[in-house]
Amino acid sequence: MSLQQLRDESDFDQLPHNIPISATIADIEEKKGFIDYFMFVIEVKTKGGSKYLIYRRYREFFNLHQILEDRYCPEDPDKPGPNTCVLPSLPGKVYIGNKKEIAESRIPELNTYMKRLLGLPAWLLLDEDLRMFFYQTDQDSQHQPRALRRLRPPTRKCVCVCVCVCVCVRSLFSLRVSQAMFDFRGNGKAELNLKRGEVIFLLRRVNANWLEGTVNNQTGIFPQSFVKIIKPLPESDSEGEGGAHTYSCLHCSLLTPSGVHTRDVCVQEDLTIQPTYKDLLSRMRDVFKVDDIALNYRDPEGDLIRILDDEDVQLMIKEGRGQQGKVKRPVNQFPWELHVTMASDLSVYNSEA
Repeated sequence: MSLQQLRDESDFDQLPHNIPISATIADIEEKKGFIDYFMFVIEVKTKGGSKYLIYRRYREFFNLHQILEDRYCPEDPDKPGPNTCVLPSLPGKVYIGNKKEIAESRIPELNTYMKRLLGLPAWLLLDEDLRMFFYQTDQDSQHQPRALRRLRPPTRKCVCVCVCVCVCVRSLFSLRVSQAMFDFRGNGKAELNLKRGEVIFLLRRVNANWLEGTVNNQTGIFPQSFVKIIKPLPESDSEGEGGAHTYSCLHCSLLTPSGVHTRDVCVQEDLTIQPTYKDLLSRMRDVFKVDDIALNYRDPEGDLIRILDDEDVQLMIKEGRGQQGKVKRPVNQFPWELHVTMASDLSVYNSEA
């Protein structure tokens, strides 16, 4: 049923104005979390004429489709019931390949999927899960889009050059800068690579020990101890961009017979998030470059407790929050820590209990 046919139906007129009637992917954005992934930036238009942006991962499309299939697809296609319908097909999962290329290739298919989904009978548009998928959450509304390439027409090059020159000249008088005193090799896309003598333009303070800045057209974070501050950032967070922190910091350690190796892993995840066991394991393998590892946390008595699943992660976070008043941490550091050991090393555990 086309959108025009849907508008001709009398029941469509009875729908509330905040019902979505169209959705188009405006861009993709990379999210640097415990696992790096891409989100689709979607412009939603409602029956009442309003527009807004939402940010969704492919797995959220997949979860919604499964819910709708269970709820509305007939068990016997030859015998549809009164509250059944044929759903549009969703592009399948892809397990191997470049994440950005996969996300880009999915845009046309997901646009078609959403168009057909919102063109289904009016009664299905009232489904709670469908409405929540297209609902603009507080997190959606606070997110600032980066480009919206598919909504904005291309600008003539001469205009772009003029705008950039004006911005750069004006900004040179207000930028905070630092100079690298030592070479620094970043670990992952979130961290900058620095060479001694380079000048870094500072953007914000991540925590007491890390800064965010730009050098050689690259933006990322780096340890303050590697640079000399020429013009400092404001001491107060409120003097920056709304006082918000771009990154959250996870303190983690690798325990080996040769010693303890500690790292501060910075991710674009909220401090309240509960990551999955699988994501944490994958990230720690990448950080320490070791595959055969086990994840652990310390209980209030100081003993290591091995993490085996998502329920153990939940318990670790709960106990970490309970220790917040006793352990002093930077404002943007997770209240829990990870202790990584070799999977075969059982000597690190207290076996006398």
